Amino acid sequence: MNAILSNQNLQLLSGNHAAAVGAKLANPDVSPVYPITPQTPILEKMIALQSEGLLDTEILTPESEHSALAASISASLTGVRVFTATSSQGLLLMHELLHYASGARSSIVMFNVNRTVASPWGFWPDQLDSLAQRDTGWIQLYSESPQESLDSVIQAFVIAETARLPVMINHDAFYVSHAVEPVNVPDQSVVDGFLAPFQPSVKLDPEIGRSFGAPIAQQPWNESRQEVDRAMSGVGELVTSTGRQWGDLTGRRNCDMLEAYRCEDAEVVIVTMGSMCGTARDAVDNLRKQDVCAGLLKVRLFRPLPAEALRQALAKIPCAIVLDRNYSPGTGGILHQELKGVLYGVDHPPKLHGLLTGVGGVSVSSAKIQHLVTTYKDAAPSFEPVWTE
Repeated sequence: MNAILSNQNLQLLSGNHAAAVGAKLANPDVSPVYPITPQTPILEKMIALQSEGLLDTEILTPESEHSALAASISASLTGVRVFTATSSQGLLLMHELLHYASGARSSIVMFNVNRTVASPWGFWPDQLDSLAQRDTGWIQLYSESPQESLDSVIQAFVIAETARLPVMINHDAFYVSHAVEPVNVPDQSVVDGFLAPFQPSVKLDPEIGRSFGAPIAQQPWNESRQEVDRAMSGVGELVTSTGRQWGDLTGRRNCDMLEAYRCEDAEVVIVTMGSMCGTARDAVDNLRKQDVCAGLLKVRLFRPLPAEALRQALAKIPCAIVLDRNYSPGTGGILHQELKGVLYGVDHPPKLHGLLTGVGGVSVSSAKIQHLVTTYKDAAPSFEPVWTE
């Protein structure tokens, strides 16, 4: 472990600056980014690193997020490594091109800072912006901390370039994006050894005459979706293997699809994503002191949803409480709905509660989560959305 730590240095970084440093270490060739609160510090940090001669990347600042993703797709399809970032309304403006990026099998890595979507106008942590893009064909990872954000950016390039699918990494506005924590930053040599040079087998090349996005007939279009499906089916194993390799280099072992905390003998398990996981982990420890056998299941990979891993993690668990920092009108919490689909048909599934908790960035304390667990662990499940604020 000492040898591992000697190849890292401890820095105080916000989540956004950690994401930018992760991008710097991955050394993308092109980075088209349009600033939007609360993502802007990612772009500012990258420009600062470039001005100091520490980042050899062509940074483009086009007139909108739509153009930023258009430039990202074009660059990626020429065979270069691409990084971009956005948030909230910016991600919504990209929606048309998100489909284009995945359909063209581009290997873009994008960092999205989860923020409320309009209207009304707000700047608070809420995951609906990215969860609303769940059908666009992008791999989606959710980060709990600045450290995990840095690590996830570096891993995302391996995942995107191996699967030939774009990756969207997400962390919560302010709770992670602007919160400053100690972050272990690996040496450039460590990342260079981890990230192989990007040499895509399919790219725009005038010598070949290949094109992307041309109109095709029904059957080839159908086959293109099957190809994406096959690529998605291998992403879970790819995330696990990539995280394991990164853990061997850095000593950090929290880079899998899911993270189970104190679930071995749990009678009630909290299921959630993002920054709320840290608070839930603290709540679990406090509940254990009160003789409540609680655990936490942290979902890091949301797309593709690791269905079998979720089934195994919740096998023999009497009760699961899903905390959703999002609201899908007419449906409720999105993670809750996804988990209901995963558990359908399973023998003796856990009693499932879906709680709309922290929607719009409302603060959720450890005491609040403890109260929710003790309130709902013995209650009958409700099939309607349950608001906790």
